[in-house]
Amino acid sequence: MPNSLLAEVIPISSQLKLAFRNHPGGVAVITAKSEQGNVALTATSVTSVNAEPPLLAFSVSALSSSSPKIQTVDHIVVHLLDADGIEVAKIGATSGIDRFADTSLWSELETGEPVFHAARAWLRCRIVERVDASGSTLYLAEVLETSISDDETAQEASDGLVYVNRTWHRLSEDSRIG
Repeated sequence: MPNSLLAEVIPISSQLKLAFRNHPGGVAVITAKSEQGNVALTATSVTSVNAEPPLLAFSVSALSSSSPKIQTVDHIVVHLLDADGIEVAKIGATSGIDRFADTSLWSELETGEPVFHAARAWLRCRIVERVDASGSTLYLAEVLETSISDDETAQEASDGLVYVNRTWHRLSEDSRIG
């Protein structure tokens, strides 16, 4: 039963933020090459939608400084990060900086999109749908190409990276509970 006193004091939008604040999200960086230049943003909204055809989804707030450029592109690269990719996650999450200033961190695919080397895996995608979501845009993207670390040792030793309660967290063997 909902707490009616809470509903009277705190608007539903604030309650939603509180509810999701402690709901961990995997960390990804999304990059693209737009007519205005390269763009990168950090997202915790990336989710797998379907295996056949291979689809994923993510959302971007209109308040994001990257939103205008992402709106104009047809192709993106989704970088799935583990704890070793924390610096790239921070770059994508920081407004007002040149996210591509350190050219040692990234290279360009033959198709032109920038790819950060710190990604555990990256997925090159074609945007197939954009849905206006009242101040955000929900994107549906078809996966066209992937690159996954083939180093089995690195995959097994990889610690996950999650964002919860406004901070970065490492998921390691020690954090396993089941």
